[in-house]
Amino acid sequence: MSDILSDAGMDLIFRQARTHRFWREGEVSDDLLGALYELAKMGPTSSNCCPMRVVFVKSREAKERLKACLDEGNLRQTMAAPATAIIAYDMRFYELMPKLFPYADVRSVFVKDPELAAATAFRNGSLQGAYLILAARALGLDCGPMSGFDNAKLDASFFPDGRFKSNFLCNLGVGDPAKLKPRGPRLSFDEACEIV
Repeated sequence: MSDILSDAGMDLIFRQARTHRFWREGEVSDDLLGALYELAKMGPTSSNCCPMRVVFVKSREAKERLKACLDEGNLRQTMAAPATAIIAYDMRFYELMPKLFPYADVRSVFVKDPELAAATAFRNGSLQGAYLILAARALGLDCGPMSGFDNAKLDASFFPDGRFKSNFLCNLGVGDPAKLKPRGPRLSFDEACEIV
């Protein structure tokens, strides 16, 4: 690769980016959420399967539905966030494979093997959720990704037909850097990696 991201860009997305739990006043516009998805969707998935589905929770009514599913420790930060993305995955993503991967009939592979389809949906939907976090940071948003909610209750409320399954939540907005704790340590290369 001849071009690399600038140091400022790497700081924005990785080195200086933090998980936020306290939010400044302000809205996350629908247009910004649209731009966020348009950027996040460009990340790779196996056979371009694209199983991630996102519900951006902004309205008071939807926040109340979400509130009923949250663990106590996540209530304040989520209710205060301007938007919360429910990152889910489509259990029948393969129905769109003729459009997304027209080069071969991979749809039938997943139809015949529901276990493979479920693993593929979860793995690739998780990857796409990570891309969404990076895209949000690239667009100037702070993120607060988390678990700590009742998946079954959330799915019953937001995805009652059972086709989509929730994976994790990500609060979005402009975080308050004054309320950040010191960054947690990370493993060194030698602790986490091996070259063979």
